[in-house]
Amino acid sequence: MRVCVFGAGAIGGYMGVQLARGGTNVSLVARGAHLSAIRANGLRLQIEGEEHVERLPCTDEPARLGPQDFVIIALKAHAISGVVESIVPLLGAETTIVTASNGLPYWFFCQRGAPHYGAHLHSVDPGGRQWDLLGPERAIGCVVFSAAEVVAPGVIRHEHGRKLPIGEPGGERSPRILRLHDAMVAGELEAPIRDDIRDEIWLKLWGNLCFNPVSALTLATIDQVTSDAGTRSICRAMMLEAQAIGDRLGLRLRVDVEKRMEGAHALGRHKMSMLQDLERGRTMEIEPLVGVVQELGRLTQVPTPTVDVVLALIRLRAKQMPAQVH
Repeated sequence: MRVCVFGAGAIGGYMGVQLARGGTNVSLVARGAHLSAIRANGLRLQIEGEEHVERLPCTDEPARLGPQDFVIIALKAHAISGVVESIVPLLGAETTIVTASNGLPYWFFCQRGAPHYGAHLHSVDPGGRQWDLLGPERAIGCVVFSAAEVVAPGVIRHEHGRKLPIGEPGGERSPRILRLHDAMVAGELEAPIRDDIRDEIWLKLWGNLCFNPVSALTLATIDQVTSDAGTRSICRAMMLEAQAIGDRLGLRLRVDVEKRMEGAHALGRHKMSMLQDLERGRTMEIEPLVGVVQELGRLTQVPTPTVDVVLALIRLRAKQMPAQVH
C-alpha cells in the first residue's frame, strides 16, 4: 500500500513515521530546511523517551512520487488551496484522500439529501478548487487529537495522544476505511472508525473556534483561558452560537459546553496552535477555525455576535504581525 503524507510537519511527520514503522510504504512531501534535513538524516521522531529514524522518500515535487493508494493531507488548513494542483499528480483512479487538518474539510457538505449539499465554504475551499480537483468522492475524514511539534528541521517530538479517529463521510465501513484502519493500527496509531465522522470533526472545531483566538489575543495558555471568568464567558458564548448552527445542520455534540471546556482545561499550561503560530510569526488558521463559523452562521441564518467580535479582533491582530511564514 502506497501512502503519501502531504505536509510532513508535526502531525504529518508523526503519522508518516508510525505508518512506516508498521510496514506501510510511505513517502513524504515537505519543503525548505525540514526537507533538507529529512533527506540528509532521515525523519526523526522522539516518542515516549525513544527516538525512531525512518529514511523515507521525501520531495517538494509531488509529481515525482506518482499515483498513491492514499494521500494524507496534513497541512495547515489555510495552506491547502494554494497547493491543491500539486496534489493532483498523486491521484490515480482509486486514490483516497485523507483529510487530517484542522477545521472543516472541503467535502463536509458532500452527503446528498443533507442540508446544504454541495456547499463550498470560501473560508475552507475558496472557489471550490479542492472540491473540483480532488473530488468529494475520494475523501475520508481523520480527526487529529494527537499533539506533536517540529523541534528542529527533520526532528519531531510527540507530546501526547495517539488518537486519530477516521471515517467515511456517509459512515459506511468501506474496504478503503478498513485498509487505512489496519495500516494505522499496525503503526501503533489509535484509529477508531466512526460512523459519525462529521460530528467528530464538528466537536473539535467547536473548541478550536474559541480557545485558539482567545489564547492568541490574550497570550494565555488554555488552562488560563478556561479558568478566567471573563474569557470563559466569551468562549461559552461562542460555543453556544456554534451549537445553534450545528443544530440547523443536523450535527450532534456528545458533550455539553462545560464538559468541553473542562476537557480543554485538563491540558494544563498548553499553548494553543494559534498562539504558537503568533509567537513564531506564522500565519494563523483564522479563517478555517473562526471565519468558517461566521460563514456558516450566514448560511444557516443563525446570528453569531460574539464570534463576529472575536473574529474582527484576531483578524486585526494578524494584520499587525510582520511578514508571515506559512
